[in-house]
Amino acid sequence: MPPFTPATSIYLVLDMQNDLVSANGPNGKSALWGQVQGRDVVQRTADAIAQARAAGVRIGFVRVGFSPDYRECPASSPVFGAARGAGLFRLGAWGAEIHDALKPLPGDISVIKHRVSPFFSTTLSAQLSALNVGRIYCSGVSTQAVVQATVRDAHDRDFEVVVLEDCCAAHSAQEHQNSIGSIGRFCTVVQSSDVTFS
Repeated sequence: MPPFTPATSIYLVLDMQNDLVSANGPNGKSALWGQVQGRDVVQRTADAIAQARAAGVRIGFVRVGFSPDYRECPASSPVFGAARGAGLFRLGAWGAEIHDALKPLPGDISVIKHRVSPFFSTTLSAQLSALNVGRIYCSGVSTQAVVQATVRDAHDRDFEVVVLEDCCAAHSAQEHQNSIGSIGRFCTVVQSSDVTFS
């Protein structure tokens, strides 16, 4: 592996927002939330963030967000088309905020996206370039959407990518495993208990 240091690395926390991962959110009784809860994803992510901070690795929070009038939301999208009617991912609302257990801090990177990939029409690439980032650690929900998109897009932008597998979840255990299997050629997959941020 190239000699990346904590100063040239970032941990991207992907879509860990209340609409998707809070027990009190609209997904609180869904299959996705059942996987998030069963895999203890929120607590594992909080622990990984603390470990990354202690090592001097920057933290970045990515979330889906649309203006109150949903001007950026594609009505024809199978993924986002129902967001307007359900009031999901509305910027300024509780549901679009990062889960309270994960606590963004001043100086953390923040990315608002309107599509699946955090690289599409966002400032992420510019922020990473300005920080001289070469290695991306990442995790979040869902594995088959934002995690896959992040890995593939980061790979094609010549980043080294490390996925914290046990900090990810999909709508089923099988879908999660299929997704991890499909991205394994483009990244390193580790458990959060085994990751070395330093």
